[in-house]
Amino acid sequence: MKSVKIEGKLRSDLGKKATRQLRSEGEVPGVIYGGKETIHFSAPTPAFKTLVYTPEFQLAEITVGGKTYRSILKDIQFDVVTDDLNHLDFLELVEDKKVNATLPIKFVGQSQGVKDGGRLELKIKSLNVRTYPKFLMEHITVDITNLQLHGNIRVEDVKADNIEILNSPRIPIASVVTTRALRQEVTAAAAAAAPAKGAA
Repeated sequence: MKSVKIEGKLRSDLGKKATRQLRSEGEVPGVIYGGKETIHFSAPTPAFKTLVYTPEFQLAEITVGGKTYRSILKDIQFDVVTDDLNHLDFLELVEDKKVNATLPIKFVGQSQGVKDGGRLELKIKSLNVRTYPKFLMEHITVDITNLQLHGNIRVEDVKADNIEILNSPRIPIASVVTTRALRQEVTAAAAAAAPAKGAA
């Protein structure tokens, strides 16, 4: 499991004036909750970039006041005008407490339906899950090898050990649909077969 190390500074003044001052100095305020105590901290904007601007699921190891907190990113706030990072919320990982997380889906294999001329459509790219921290993973693997033309893989088809998937079970996550070229091919074949039947 990949992790991003962040060196932060404890915040004692949580007022709006102090927060504006932090941002003017290139610092982003954040909070870590879910453990024994709630930690308010700040860190330079670049420290968060590899965690925020990526589709990957990563852990954050945030060191504040000489202590390191293993956590996951739960919420990001951006400035509505500049789109700069405004605030980040982190959930501290406690081994005996289940957490909710969003894990990316990694599709593997080549669909049989695509080999037969169909087009693969990926409906969703991540799943909402609930599990213990030790079972968190970088992604959930979904094999599409047996996905046929006009077929679907649904949430209920996904298997992940020790992980509860929270999405509605019937939601499709991948489908293979007919392409225009394939429809034309089928239509042409049907048209060619029709006179032959008439002649017979």
